[in-house]
Amino acid sequence: MALINQTQEQYYLGPDGVWDSNDENYGDYQFVSISDIINNFMVVYVGEEKIIPKVKRTDVVFHAQQAIQEFSFDTLPQEKSVEIECPPGLYMIMPQDYVNYTKLSWVDNSGVERILYRTDLTSNPLPYAQDNNYQYIFDSDGNVAYPQPSETLRRWQKNSEFPISGDANGWNAWQNNPDLLNLYAYGGRYGLNPEQAQANGVFYIDHSKGMIRFSSNLVGKIVTLKYISDGLGCDEDMTVHKFAVDAIYKYITHAILSVKANTQEYAIQRFKKEMAAARRNAKIRLSELKSDLMAQVMRNQSKWIKS
Repeated sequence: MALINQTQEQYYLGPDGVWDSNDENYGDYQFVSISDIINNFMVVYVGEEKIIPKVKRTDVVFHAQQAIQEFSFDTLPQEKSVEIECPPGLYMIMPQDYVNYTKLSWVDNSGVERILYRTDLTSNPLPYAQDNNYQYIFDSDGNVAYPQPSETLRRWQKNSEFPISGDANGWNAWQNNPDLLNLYAYGGRYGLNPEQAQANGVFYIDHSKGMIRFSSNLVGKIVTLKYISDGLGCDEDMTVHKFAVDAIYKYITHAILSVKANTQEYAIQRFKKEMAAARRNAKIRLSELKSDLMAQVMRNQSKWIKS
């Protein structure tokens, strides 16, 4: 029986029958839901005269979710993106299903993304309140009081000038500030520090507050965050690309056998090797390596460079 159960008209127009009304689910054929993976696993891998004679469905559900979570970090394409206008507070709240970022950038008037680089030169530490004698101030519960925001963050938001190409005022403020001049000219005598040799702006991750904080030149600019999710945040995310389905099956099988009592070691090692091979194949298939694009890139190696 064929897997496609809708007409082309239903696919292109969506449930409401209106073209491009944002209720369509284009490209869904390349993915398999986690419920289908669990059902297929219970039918094919579990039963008499099979590698797993008996297992609870809840165990399969747990290991299937773990597989999606592990594969989402480096195998499955679970990258998401968010676009906001940077507020005067110079921050972006992390998305609800944020795990880690892959790229941050701001968008110029031509729609080109200018990459932002992470800096380790500042942070948002937890501030302790002190009196005039520099002694800690305690609250009614006997805990140290925490003034907000920290002095480090306040100075960063106030004085984080960053030079921008074509901005005379930004360059003048930067040139007239000896601290910033020494900071961004670090290594200039014997070669620039590559992570600081750019004028797009910088950011850092404020894990304690769940925010991403930007340099002051990004106020009012459109900022784009591309980040990784674990694939378990919501039901529509819990899908697996068809190139990686076999690797998911092998992962679940190995995970069940490795914790099951009286399982022979050779069976565990066998599926460990099969899982590694299937995961490697999934990475290769999902890596988007196209022969024509590779050939076009390699043509660049044949250019003549005059000496």
